[in-house]
Amino acid sequence: MARLALLSVSDKTGLIDLAQSLVEKFGFDIISSGGTATALKEAGLPVTKVSDYTGAPEILGGRVKTLHPRIHGGILARRDLPDHLADLEAQNIRPIDLVVVNLYPFEQTIAKLNVTLADAIENIDIGGPAMLRASAKNFAHLTVLCNSSQYDAYLQELRQNAGNASLSFRQSCALQAFQHTASYDRAISAYLEKQASERDGLPTNFTLTGHQLQALRYGENPHQPAAWYQTGATPTGWASATKLQGKELSYNNLVDLEAARQIIAEFAALDNDPAATIIKHTNPCGSAMGSSLLEAYEKAFNADSTSAFGGIVAFNRSIDTATATALTKTFLECIVAPGIEAEAQEILQAKSKLRVLLLPDLLSGAKETVRSIAGGFLAQTSDDIVADPTQWQIPTEKKPTSAQLAELLFAWKICKHVKSNAIVVTQSRTTIGVGAGQMNRVGSVKLALEQAGEKSNGSVLASDGFFPFDDSVRSAAAAGIAAIIQPGGSLRDQESIDAANELGIVMVFTGIRHFLH
Repeated sequence: MARLALLSVSDKTGLIDLAQSLVEKFGFDIISSGGTATALKEAGLPVTKVSDYTGAPEILGGRVKTLHPRIHGGILARRDLPDHLADLEAQNIRPIDLVVVNLYPFEQTIAKLNVTLADAIENIDIGGPAMLRASAKNFAHLTVLCNSSQYDAYLQELRQNAGNASLSFRQSCALQAFQHTASYDRAISAYLEKQASERDGLPTNFTLTGHQLQALRYGENPHQPAAWYQTGATPTGWASATKLQGKELSYNNLVDLEAARQIIAEFAALDNDPAATIIKHTNPCGSAMGSSLLEAYEKAFNADSTSAFGGIVAFNRSIDTATATALTKTFLECIVAPGIEAEAQEILQAKSKLRVLLLPDLLSGAKETVRSIAGGFLAQTSDDIVADPTQWQIPTEKKPTSAQLAELLFAWKICKHVKSNAIVVTQSRTTIGVGAGQMNRVGSVKLALEQAGEKSNGSVLASDGFFPFDDSVRSAAAAGIAAIIQPGGSLRDQESIDAANELGIVMVFTGIRHFLH
């Protein structure tokens, strides 16, 4: 008797070629259901509908098709147990040697705009996961394929092993099937948990899953294995970016690229002027806005040209030829922008190792941030609150001019993305001093002011946290700082306010803190 294959797929990529090889080269009989059976018949291939094989019609609008003993008995029977074989014979059940199943597109469905709960529910597959799990459990006796990328390898196995797949191949496919159903179930539970969540989108049970997009050479250091995973079935964020040229992305590249994206996303709106940021070790060594993209880049580069060497550059506009020419004058690791002019792309090709990426949607960041700790992990909603100057308070006697207010907004946007304790000094919408990641705020102020030097005269200073004492205010005033922006909220705010009034500088309270650990 010919061997039996069950084919029931939502994604029909490669289906016809696989089925044709099974029938014509390896003598399989095929049973199938729904749209899969229709596609095979239209291709002129012999196929028996599952309902004809089981004697039970599809019911409930197709919700019940393959949930039948003739299907699951044929999948789960152990061929090495006489009582199992006797049961198959008594019930007129044929053993199934190949199960090819992929699932209803649940993740693609919930990724659509305005998807309803009813739409999501109807795209929860029941029969498919049941067949995958049953087949994977019995991999000692049959093969299960859950992805079209496995088809060619399976046919190659048949060619090399006299029409049979090896045990190691079957076990590998079983593992992929269990991983697939586990990921599918996690996506469903995460979606339903989010629907019921009452805690700002953070569910009681937080699920995180992804499939490996790329094995990376190593992690932060050469002795650390690393891989890049995509969450969701539809590529978003960096998984949807286009790499135009350059070497493969590294773990550190991707971490820095995300830091760059987060900063440049602050200036992604069309009403913003051209902006550029240069990242080293997730901190901005230079960020600026200009009347042109070239001006923005040159200002950002000159803010700290030493640190810019080997940096990551992000733009909020398409790269033009003038900017591309400037980019070729120094060593850079990566460049990312929402677009690029054709001539600019040709110019950058002279730097063959330079990684150039296009990310049209700069705002497509994660909705939560997750960090592992021993025995678990932490999750929080992303710090994507938009700065609103109309909600700021000005407690000092001296008030900011409109130009100072615009400069303070720029400094505040950059400071939000600097490792805490964070101090950023800016002038003409350009960073001129950055103090990052120090153990105390006084140290960060000192570093930022030292880097700014004489340029600090008339500039503004942003702090991601409040000043618990007035010492930093006095240091800023001594360096020529004209205005300070900070969250406020210290029990000793009045000391800082008094010092600002005494020294004749502006102070703005945002009421919002932006720590970044």
